[in-house]
Amino acid sequence: MALRQSIRSLQSITRSKPSAFQLKFIRTYRGDSGEMKHRSQVTANPTEDQHLKREAMLSNIAEPKFKSIQARHVRMPKLEEIPKASLPLDMKEGDYTLQELELEVRKKRLVYRAKQRGWLEVDVLLGTWAIENVHLLSLDELNQFEDFVNIETIDIYNIITLRTDVPESMRKEDGNGVVERIQEWARSSPLGKAEPDKFHTLKKQNNLN
Repeated sequence: MALRQSIRSLQSITRSKPSAFQLKFIRTYRGDSGEMKHRSQVTANPTEDQHLKREAMLSNIAEPKFKSIQARHVRMPKLEEIPKASLPLDMKEGDYTLQELELEVRKKRLVYRAKQRGWLEVDVLLGTWAIENVHLLSLDELNQFEDFVNIETIDIYNIITLRTDVPESMRKEDGNGVVERIQEWARSSPLGKAEPDKFHTLKKQNNLN
C-alpha cells in the first residue's frame, strides 16, 4: 500500500512542470552557448522520462533541507551561536555593544564568503571589492551586498562580467545600488581585465586564499 502511494506521488510530481525550487537551481554559463533549457522543455515525453522522475524525487527530498539551512543561514550571525574562541582577538565583549559585535562578525563573514566562492575570477573580483568596501557600507548597503552574496556563484560571475544585467530586485532608482557599483567597479578595474594566468598572483597578493 505504501509503495503504491509512493508511486502515485512520484507520478503526480513528474506530470507537473518543474517546481520553483527546481527552476531556481538551473544554472548556465552564459558564454557563446546561449540559454540552457530544462530537460522537460526538450524531452519528447516528459512524463515518462526517468531522469526527470528522479530529479523530481530528489528535489522533493532536498527542498525541506535547503529551506532549513537557508533559514539558519539568514538568521546568523548571533553571538550565542559562535564559540568565543572563534571570535577575532580584536573583538572582546565589554569593548563593544552586542549589536556592534554582531555587525562586525557579519562584515567579516561577508568578506570571507565573497573571497571564497570556489571560482577564481569571482574570488578575485568580488573578494577584492569586499575587502576594500564592506567596512564602509551602511546597514542598508550591507543588506544589499548580502543579498548579492547569497545568489549562486555563476550568477554573480555573469553579473560582474556584464553577461547579464543587475537583477530588477537589486537595482536602485538612482542607479547607485551596491550591485550596480560592484558591476561598474569591475568594468573599470584592472582586475576585471586581467588575464587568467594573472588571477593566481592577484589572489595571493590580495590575501584571497
